[in-house]
Amino acid sequence: MATSDDPKDPNDPTDPEAVASASASPSLLKRLYLRILAEAETSRGPTVLAVVAFTESSFFPIPPDPLLIALGIGAPRRAIPLAILTTVMSVLGGLLGYAIGAWMMDTVGDPIIAFFSAQTSFEEVKMRFLEFGFLSVVTAALTPIPYKVITIAAGASGLPLAIFIPASIIGRGTRFIAEGILVWRYGESIRSFIDRWFATLTITAVILGLLGVALLRGYGH
Repeated sequence: MATSDDPKDPNDPTDPEAVASASASPSLLKRLYLRILAEAETSRGPTVLAVVAFTESSFFPIPPDPLLIALGIGAPRRAIPLAILTTVMSVLGGLLGYAIGAWMMDTVGDPIIAFFSAQTSFEEVKMRFLEFGFLSVVTAALTPIPYKVITIAAGASGLPLAIFIPASIIGRGTRFIAEGILVWRYGESIRSFIDRWFATLTITAVILGLLGVALLRGYGH
């Protein structure tokens, strides 16, 4: 068994430090990934996940999915409970987004919409919410469309909470619990897949985010 006194091979692909320093460009992302995985072994992990899930539904730009997957990989038996936690906090965060749209649009909502470059379509999306509200919320919860934009639009349009809350639970629950089940079932193989394809997954996530904004713009025309 290796000890802390054993010399480390800088080219060893199984050594986290060697992996993190393998190249200059993706090293920051890799270190972040390793840091997230490390959180799965501490009591802070679920708290961090809850905060990310809550804030992402109202203003934070980073989704909770990578953290949920990393925490679940670190402790597969917790994957489904963590997915439920993520769902609950995401729905609660959606209520904050709703409140921003309903009562803080000028001071808070508009800057968030501007950040996602959705100003031109926001008013039209808001006007259509009463007609397609339930479907819009569920769809947004399952697609790359920035969910915070939808929650803010729901509040700004006056979409009834009796529609907004169930749609959020169904959409977010389907997404996160499906991820939790996959991690619980395929834990170690998912870890290997992420290790091997991390850079590709990161680029894909960015592309999907941009496509989500494009879809939102198209929805408004």
